[in-house]
Amino acid sequence: MLKLRADISPLENDVGHEQALWRDKIFNEDSIEGLRRVPDNCAHLILSDIPYGIGAEDWDVLHDNTNSAYLGASPAQEKAGKVFKSRGKPINGWSEADRLIPKQYYDWCSTWASDWLRVVKPGGSAIVFAGRRYAHRCVAALEDAGFTFKDMLAWERDRAVHRAQRLSIVFRRRGNVSAADEWSGWRVGNLRPSFEPILWFTKPYKIGTTIADNVLTHGVGAYNQEAFERYSSGAENIIRAGFRARESGLHPTQKPLNLMAALIELTTQKGQLVLDPFAGSGTTGVAAKGLGRNYLMFERSRDFYETAQGRFRQSLLDL
Repeated sequence: MLKLRADISPLENDVGHEQALWRDKIFNEDSIEGLRRVPDNCAHLILSDIPYGIGAEDWDVLHDNTNSAYLGASPAQEKAGKVFKSRGKPINGWSEADRLIPKQYYDWCSTWASDWLRVVKPGGSAIVFAGRRYAHRCVAALEDAGFTFKDMLAWERDRAVHRAQRLSIVFRRRGNVSAADEWSGWRVGNLRPSFEPILWFTKPYKIGTTIADNVLTHGVGAYNQEAFERYSSGAENIIRAGFRARESGLHPTQKPLNLMAALIELTTQKGQLVLDPFAGSGTTGVAAKGLGRNYLMFERSRDFYETAQGRFRQSLLDL
């Protein structure tokens, strides 16, 4: 029977048995602390939708900036409703403190990157969802920890909200009709965010060996193109995946099961261990278990932890 809660730390000396104690577990704690207990070379894949550091929610503010305008509001934002309930930037320009935010995001990634490298097997992958704005800082942090940056994939979403405000409306609201006419067609903001970057890292394997050697020793290092093509139109680095009926709405940044399944089948075999240090609503674990893999997850929020447990209980009923 699938066991969803564990409150014990592995104490056995036998490495194989010690690693077995971490299979099919979700811990309600901060993974930065929890991962320090996880054995070396334990996971075959780390797959995680990490916080992007863009201020999407309170848990996504990963800096010490106290700028009161950082999560401010605007009339257009209020009109848009839930799809635009918070701002990831100040309304009235970036201060000197604001400009430190990217570096502080790098610093935050660096607090856990070394433990990620330690717990994944040689040749194993770490696949990370990261926001477009600070993805490069995540790449630098994991590279500095010892990972190899293998590729950047793209998840093409089937729905994406366009939040760019018309500049003409801003000027018209100020009573500047001539400026509104002159800047008709121009917008403030970004283009429609139709894709999200997926960063693919690998842990270096032993010098003097080949990937083929590493596959035989550790069971990882190659990728399963045949399995991946069941989720995509070919062996390309763009994945198009949407939510199934009644699947979404469990987490503000939830990802589709098919998307996580594609990445799990790309890099692992049945019986291997998939680790998600930022589990959210548990999508990685649900996908892994459904594909015959084991999972290990950490989620700091009690509410999302309970949501994940509920999904696992339901998945057992569906078996």
